Amino acid sequence: MSRPATVDDIHATARAMPHVSVARPDRNPVYQVGGKSFVFFRTPRPDAVDPETGERYDDVVVIWVASEGDKQALLQDEGLPFFTTPHFDGHPSVLLRASRVGEIQRDELVEIVEEAWLAQASDRRGRAWLASRDLEP
Repeated sequence: MSRPATVDDIHATARAMPHVSVARPDRNPVYQVGGKSFVFFRTPRPDAVDPETGERYDDVVVIWVASEGDKQALLQDEGLPFFTTPHFDGHPSVLLRASRVGEIQRDELVEIVEEAWLAQASDRRGRAWLASRDLEP
């Protein structure tokens, strides 16, 4: 049975994917495949703020998705804490506060991070990874 996810699960899953490099590993890491980001930890920005206090969120994680449909599915699932801001309209990603990661089951978060990697990896790398897991592209 799965357990609640942790921020460490995001890091571990992203690092475990093939051909991953990490920019800014000591602060606000950016996980990349082939020079393309698929998960990154943002610095506080004016587009993501606490609606009650107006304070900028300092724990936003950006996670790529494969399509607008995938983005909407995550955003519309009321059981998941994903969100977006107007700054990310039309961008293939969802936002997640690190403080709310525990609201997602670990297995689901792992799948979301793996799919983020697939969304940014080259077709060749994606096919090879899927083949290594006996999964169809």
